[in-house]
Amino acid sequence: MATVVHITQSLRARGSQLASTEAQLRVLSAANGFPPFEQRMGAVGLDPLHATGISVFQINVGKLCNQTCAHCHVDAGPDRREVMTRETAEQCIRALAQTDIPTVDITGGAPELCPSFRWLVEQSRALGRHVMDRSNLTILLVAGQADLAEFLARHQVEII
Repeated sequence: MATVVHITQSLRARGSQLASTEAQLRVLSAANGFPPFEQRMGAVGLDPLHATGISVFQINVGKLCNQTCAHCHVDAGPDRREVMTRETAEQCIRALAQTDIPTVDITGGAPELCPSFRWLVEQSRALGRHVMDRSNLTILLVAGQADLAEFLARHQVEII
């Protein structure tokens, strides 16, 4: 018996209005019964918010993913080709090197599909940083990723 795989298109590919950030903000601002964030924070004595430091340097490498999930907040999928360039990845590592931020969190679509993903991991670890990979784990089954688990283990990457 053959297995049928249904691939859902991203919101953008379906032409959904919700593919637009502006449309998402309109829907959220129209949510009845929820006070604005600042008002709610003020009610509990936390407005304005004040930074107490940075403990995580999060790098979003794009929207390319081997899956399309209905719950995905960035509308990632196989039809999305936005990925971080090597130049931008290099800028991230230069910025990270100027800090003592202990943790690098790599996210975005399936981060492992970004051509600079492994380089980002290697460079972050060379700077002595703890690295987290927000993986969907099915990426381990994708062609070209056969050595991914070994790579992540070798670099002591935490899988989220």
